[in-house]
Order: sequence, then C-alpha cells, then structure tokens
Amino acid sequence: MTLRRAVVAPDKFKGSLTALEAAAAIERGLRAGAPSIEEIRVIPMADGGEGTVDAFLAGGAKRIVRFVRGPLGNRVEAAFALEGTTAIVEMSAASGLALIPAERRDPLRTTTFGTGELVRAALDAGASHIVVGIGGSGTNDGGAGFLQALGARLLDASGEALPPGGAALVRLAQIDLREFDGRVRSANVEVAADVDNPLCGPNGASAIFGPQKGASAQDVRLLDGALAHFADVAAQALGVDRRAEPGAGAAGGLGFALIAFTGATLRPGVDIVAQLRGLEPALIGADAAFTGEGSIDRQTLAGKTVAGVARLAKAAGVRSIVAFGGRVDPQAGEAFETLGVTCVAIAPPDEPVADAMRNAATNLERAARRLAGLL
Repeated sequence: MTLRRAVVAPDKFKGSLTALEAAAAIERGLRAGAPSIEEIRVIPMADGGEGTVDAFLAGGAKRIVRFVRGPLGNRVEAAFALEGTTAIVEMSAASGLALIPAERRDPLRTTTFGTGELVRAALDAGASHIVVGIGGSGTNDGGAGFLQALGARLLDASGEALPPGGAALVRLAQIDLREFDGRVRSANVEVAADVDNPLCGPNGASAIFGPQKGASAQDVRLLDGALAHFADVAAQALGVDRRAEPGAGAAGGLGFALIAFTGATLRPGVDIVAQLRGLEPALIGADAAFTGEGSIDRQTLAGKTVAGVARLAKAAGVRSIVAFGGRVDPQAGEAFETLGVTCVAIAPPDEPVADAMRNAATNLERAARRLAGLL
C-alpha cells in the first residue's frame, strides 16, 4: 500500500503525553518513515473524560479559566474550552475525584456545585451549545449542587436551603425553580457519558460508583435512598420521572440532573468529540488512520477513544487502522485484530514502566516510523 494520506487521532497517554503531544510524536514518526506521504491530518481526540478540554484547546478553542467551588467546598481553578458558541466543560475539573485527597473522600458531602458554576460561566461567555464531559467524578449528590449553582433552591421542610452533598437529600421537601437559570434549558446541552446506569437501585450511581469514591456499605444504602427521594421530589416539580433513564446514574447522578432539568441528551463521548472535531470527513479517502492511548485493554473496547476512532475509520473505508498503546493487553489486541485494527505496544518489552512513561514520546515516534515503513 502506498501511504499518501493519513489521519492521526490519538487520545492522551495518561501520565505521559497529552493527545496533542502523542499526535505530534506519531506525525514525526510517519514523516520519517514515509517521506513521500502527501498529507497528514492531525486531530487530537478524547472521550469526554479528563483531557477533553485539552483536545479542543489543541484544535484552536479559547481557554477560559474560572475559580469555582470544588467538591469539598474549597475554591479550585478550572478551565473550559470555547469554540464559537460551543463550550466544552469537564466536570472532573471542578468536581473530580482527583481533587480530593484519598483520606478526605466523602461522597455523603461532596458537591457538583463547581460544575454548575462552570456551565453558568459558559452561558455568560455566550455558549448556546454546551458539551459536559462527566468522567472522573468525586461526587454522589445526584447533581443537586449543579442545580443549586444555576439558581435552583433545594429546601427542607422548614424552608431552609440544604447543605452540600447527597446525604442531605433525605431532608429535601421542595425544589424551587423560580430563579433557575433558564438559559441552560434553551441551550443545546450534550453529555459525554459512556455508562448507562440508572440513578437508583443495585445498578445505580451509589451502588456501582459510590465505593470507589469512599462510600461504605452503609453509605451506599443511605445515598441510594437519598437519591430515590430526590427523584421523587424532582418528579413532583417537573411532572416527569427521569430516574430510570440510561445514564441517569452517571457521575454520581449528575446525569440525572442534566437529563431532567436541562433536557440534555447523553451520547458516547468519543462520538461527540469526533463530530465536533470533524473526524469523520477527515477519514474519507485516507489510506491509514493512527490512534492510541496509554493502555489498550478491555476498557478500551467499551467505547473509549481508540475503539471509537477505529469504528469511524472502518466505516469510512480506511484500509489500514493502527492503534498504539503504552501497553497492549493480549486479549484486547486479539479482539481488535478481529475488527481489522492492528495494535502496537510502543515500549520495549524489558523497559521498566517508569522509564516507558518517561520515554513515551520517543517510543511512540519510533513505533510510528517502523509502521510507516511497513505500510
């Protein structure tokens, strides 16, 4: 095969390279290994989780920084991307688990308030299309804090505002929406989510995701009941019950608040990013597509960036699809092989992990150069 047109669309290599850095390393390798190549389209990718804002900034979007309330109530610096009237917001930047020291994880009290502040800031900046990536959450409040940041009042039986956190929702008596920011209802809100869990029950937000955020078995029972009560009161306020919607349990129930109160639609993050970045038209007529991420494993097969790029490349008729990984799980590699995707581990087999992460750019460039020569 003569390699004339290629598309380079990797995700970040977590802990080593941003998506833009990974794409640059692949491009350098391709140009060195196939000097006659005519065109390389570089489209840094993401799947809606951490790194999604960076992927859009790499594509020329404007970075807007705000200080917002973190998951524990402290002020944190968070950024979103603005491209025309489209804003890309990562909840992990404002309400993420990475913002909480391990010894302070407490899903009974953590709040999504800061994510609501980011969305309000995006509206203030003129956004009418808001993409909210909800991976990496450190919260289990059903999106209550998010709603409060946008003007909703969550009141107990005495008419007092509830404190932050999912546990307080057991005392919720009324949701007052008179001061809720109507702009968010008028906007086109899309949620990048790769899970379809409902809000409550054995497959709900608390039971499935609560423990990784620090919830004990007793906490899970309390939070699940609190979210069910929240859904009851929300159904009274809205006239419709959305707790069973696929994805309502995403991000500790933030998916529920987004669906029920903003009319948001949930889609796989890689599909949203691919559409906004113009990946599909870029793949048409390409001879090869190159993607990658830090670790290609079973999770990669379940809707991560590599799987999404490969699917779109195959649909576009791209003949050669290559996925680079810092490491490649053999079973995942075999599964991708049956889909027509060649997985390539970039690190030498005997290289220690710490060295492999430090040398990721060099290893990735070298692997791309070898592959270009073979193609």
